[in-house]
Amino acid sequence: MGKLGISIYPERSTFEKDKEYLDLAHKYGFKRVFTSLLQIKGDKDQVLADFKKVVDYANSLDYEVMVDINPGLFDQLGISYDDLSFFHEMGADGIRLDIGMTGSEEARMTRNPYGIKIEINMSGGTSYVDNIMSYSPNTNNLLGSHNFYPHRYTGLDYQHFVNCSEQFRQYNLNTMAFVNSHAATFGPWPTQDGLCSLEDHRDLDISTQVKHLMLTGLIDDITIGNAYASEEELKAMAEAFTAEFPSIKVVPAEDITKNERICLFDNIHSYRGDRSAYMLRSTMTRVYYKDKDFPAHNTVDIVRGDVLVDNEGYGQYKGETQIALKEMKNDGRVNVVGKISDDELFLLEFLKPWSSFKLIEAK
Repeated sequence: MGKLGISIYPERSTFEKDKEYLDLAHKYGFKRVFTSLLQIKGDKDQVLADFKKVVDYANSLDYEVMVDINPGLFDQLGISYDDLSFFHEMGADGIRLDIGMTGSEEARMTRNPYGIKIEINMSGGTSYVDNIMSYSPNTNNLLGSHNFYPHRYTGLDYQHFVNCSEQFRQYNLNTMAFVNSHAATFGPWPTQDGLCSLEDHRDLDISTQVKHLMLTGLIDDITIGNAYASEEELKAMAEAFTAEFPSIKVVPAEDITKNERICLFDNIHSYRGDRSAYMLRSTMTRVYYKDKDFPAHNTVDIVRGDVLVDNEGYGQYKGETQIALKEMKNDGRVNVVGKISDDELFLLEFLKPWSSFKLIEAK
């Protein structure tokens, strides 16, 4: 089972606020903490003491703490790749290498006596991971995570994200990506247009971002890149992550009937396997509700994303629920009872034949 994570940036906040946030996320089952040591300015010992205080508190709540570092920091702190005791003493469970080395160092680092995990950047699109694998790392201690992007329009292209993720998947390595909170106000850098891995996610609800990552089947763990997410977002994210079935938001038509609402919202839908290019069919509602009335109304022409229920004019199909994948003419036998919410329309591409899903009313 994958894990949910939050990010904290001690040098940009206070211990009290970080502690409160760690408590809140813990309540919703979050297990990972991402934090950054990319920029140590001022008194090194003071910075590290403050840092350790937060890490210790996170550890007391059983979080797995990953610290983002770059090669310059090894020099600055006088740490060698062969001795990770510094991070062990700090209480870190792992370190994320912001910039990679040659492959041999990473592999060597995975064989440290403390069991510290080495998390490498998944977003490069090079043969970096293949190179590390050729030095026979301890794969239990090797993880991948995508970058996050505070600058609008610089986030990952979806196809590039897929290609990079598949490279890691072929080695069965744990994968992680970042999503964006809209309540959060800061990250590790001054620029702040949100902090997600995929550019397409920047303006979406956090639950939609999570559903998408899960439907790709490529990501194990999901972390909120910026701080601090709201309680509402933490709850929505946890619900989306642990849901038995993905749920897609629907805006109901104004004249939707009680029986049509039951078809849409009171059922687990199953995408019929003998698929059509025109519609996704959930046929069981016509069996369950064959004795209910479905009079014709709102029989307008159909566009992609419309949610449909066949009316009495369709004989044995009466009560079948469908989602339109293409435009179709309506001869009067199909009721348009709602539409997939605009921000989740793209999720239709990720529902597979024979998969199950729920429809929920968009707020």
